[in-house]
Amino acid sequence: MKATQISGRLWVLRDVEGALYNDIDTDMIFHNRYLHITALAQMGQYTLDNLKGWEDFAHRVQAGDLIMAGRNFGSGSSRQQAVDCFRALGIAAIIAESFGAIYKRNAINSGLPLIALPQLSQYGVQFQTGDNLTVNFVTGEVLRNSAELFKAQPFSKVQLAIYEAGNLFEYGKVAEK
Repeated sequence: MKATQISGRLWVLRDVEGALYNDIDTDMIFHNRYLHITALAQMGQYTLDNLKGWEDFAHRVQAGDLIMAGRNFGSGSSRQQAVDCFRALGIAAIIAESFGAIYKRNAINSGLPLIALPQLSQYGVQFQTGDNLTVNFVTGEVLRNSAELFKAQPFSKVQLAIYEAGNLFEYGKVAEK
């Protein structure tokens, strides 16, 4: 069973003015010029290379890191590669104020943890790239640098079960038993 609490280094996606990036669409996450790539292991290198200021992200991030963005992360098309590229890099979780509906469903089904922190824009400037976060999926608690506690939305029972199983297909196998 997977851990329901994770810790990792944070990457805060900010625009050129320093504000949290809002409305990051799936084309910014994984550009359509790479849609011919079907091998998960090859997808990670192209993650966010169409997002201004973050073109080299895939070469700087490490497995176990966390990402933070503003509102409506993953809006746009339903391309699965926009989820899989983060899985390929070993991203532990994505934290945002809100998520595009299709992106959220794809991520949950794939076992990629998404953490909704609805009040994020009110205190987003407190979070910095390099912070250490501990996130509890069951309680929704987000602990910054072992000092500041924030409250995110906890996983629903189904989201938690899918995550613990690894993905929707594995969850289906468990649910059949």
